[in-house]
Amino acid sequence: MNPQELSLPLTTDRLILRAYRESDAEALLPIYSREDVARFLLCDPWTAEESRTEISKRIPKTGLDTESRALSLVIETKDGLDDIEGSVIIGDLGIWLNGESTDKAEIGWVLNPAAGGHGFASEAATAMLNVAFDHYGLHRVVAQMDARNTASAKLATRIGMHQEAHLRQDWWTKGEWSDTLIFGMLGSDRQVA
Repeated sequence: MNPQELSLPLTTDRLILRAYRESDAEALLPIYSREDVARFLLCDPWTAEESRTEISKRIPKTGLDTESRALSLVIETKDGLDDIEGSVIIGDLGIWLNGESTDKAEIGWVLNPAAGGHGFASEAATAMLNVAFDHYGLHRVVAQMDARNTASAKLATRIGMHQEAHLRQDWWTKGEWSDTLIFGMLGSDRQVA
């Protein structure tokens, strides 16, 4: 891993990916409390108390080279969203090391469905993958998701990840067995502009 500390926030053309703040509990609650968002997550829809608890767990996740071995970032637009002016929090994403390895990690994301169709998810996930490979020097990054989560599967494909597995009824969640899709990317898979 690169011994140099990661400089935050990360910025893209339209997004700011920044560390969490306590105030993000209020901003992310309307996203995570949605039944359609929580459906494919391991958690149920958040309450206000759960939002505060979850955000407090994410605040110290500031880098793969820290004690947390994870980086969690809020996705904020620079110029608003449709008819909303000013910056708007539209979701979050994270990356964390798998097991004892410092060469492999998993990535995950949650975005407000209202922000869909604008390419924000691709822009944010690509920025995070660039950090994973370019800053941390990772060899491999995977994304695992409920196979019914077609939006996440399409995103993984769009950003250049390869579907490597479809595990049938391997996860018991929310009272039923679900299938898991596993997507992977090697640093050598990326197309460098």
